[in-house]
Amino acid sequence: MQLARMPALVIFLVGCATPPTPSPAPSPAPAKTTSGAALPEPARSGSVSLAFEPVALPGATAPASLDYLAFEPRRARVWVPVGTTGSVDVFNIKTAAFDRVDGFRTVQRELKGRTRTMGPSAVAIGDGAAYIGNRATSEVCPVDTESLKLGTCTALATPTDGVAYVSTAKEVWVTTPRDRSIVVLSVTEPLAPKVKTSIHLDGAPEGYAVDPTRGLFYTNLEDKNRTAVIDIVRHAPVAAWDVPCGQDGPRGVAVDADERGLVFVACTDRVLVLDGLHDGAPLGTVESGAGVDNIDWLPSRHLLYVAAGKAATVTVGRVDHAGHVTPIAVGASVEGARNGVVDDGGNAYVADPVNARLLVFAAPK
Repeated sequence: MQLARMPALVIFLVGCATPPTPSPAPSPAPAKTTSGAALPEPARSGSVSLAFEPVALPGATAPASLDYLAFEPRRARVWVPVGTTGSVDVFNIKTAAFDRVDGFRTVQRELKGRTRTMGPSAVAIGDGAAYIGNRATSEVCPVDTESLKLGTCTALATPTDGVAYVSTAKEVWVTTPRDRSIVVLSVTEPLAPKVKTSIHLDGAPEGYAVDPTRGLFYTNLEDKNRTAVIDIVRHAPVAAWDVPCGQDGPRGVAVDADERGLVFVACTDRVLVLDGLHDGAPLGTVESGAGVDNIDWLPSRHLLYVAAGKAATVTVGRVDHAGHVTPIAVGASVEGARNGVVDDGGNAYVADPVNARLLVFAAPK
């Protein structure tokens, strides 16, 4: 393992809690995507127009293998697993610099007629450690969040996909779609994860969200057009809601853990708002354009963030108490950019695998 300090990259973050230096806001993005397609209607009818600043990933050549990102609130950092470099690039928002954690194993695989390098692909932030899912080796690897040292990896029986930290149980839940299950790891010792149990499902899990208030875990069953609700203490499914996402099935999921209990389920071209207190009854929808995968939720401002890779747009919607969504900001991104995460200041960070970059969208005013 090698830890390297990367040179600072100058970016402009409007609305960030502690930006490196005060800078003027970027010029508004044009009302078209980089592919020339018109933005969704809200951008043409008075909502805020978002713009991004691209940040190159250190040592990565395009295209890069990127999937799930995570925001670490305590140190104001964004964690970016990069399969093609076998690293996790940790972006410090305050200093606009990367720290890079190396040492993850990679493999070459053929996918859709092309050879790709697979490696670390997902991350969850725990208490004193970040947990990295390595799709290439079916491992979960802890990284000390203070020293950024890579610990001893734990091997699973099947490839990893999403990784989530369940703070109330001191567990890490790993979706493993190949065998339709979730593997639960005990992390009572943060840097020594151990396989605890497996939860078998009726379909292939895709996406994840934790509601610590109610002790529930949500994942979509991509091949069944359902959202599964799992009891965290019992490690057992307690419900499955049908969702109208069509033949491509549901993707990401997020939850508002306050008294409303709203659950957000991403279809590939829109996000559904469901009533988590009443069997997933539909409450609202936000149209986003095609190519949606994972989504993120900022509970302090009741904002939903959706990056659509095929439409090359990012949409921010405000969700009211009844679950109705009002798009308040839309911006052009680039084709293939998806799986955005939001920091506590409302700035969004979107993976751009086609160009091996992180796209930074300033918080909407």
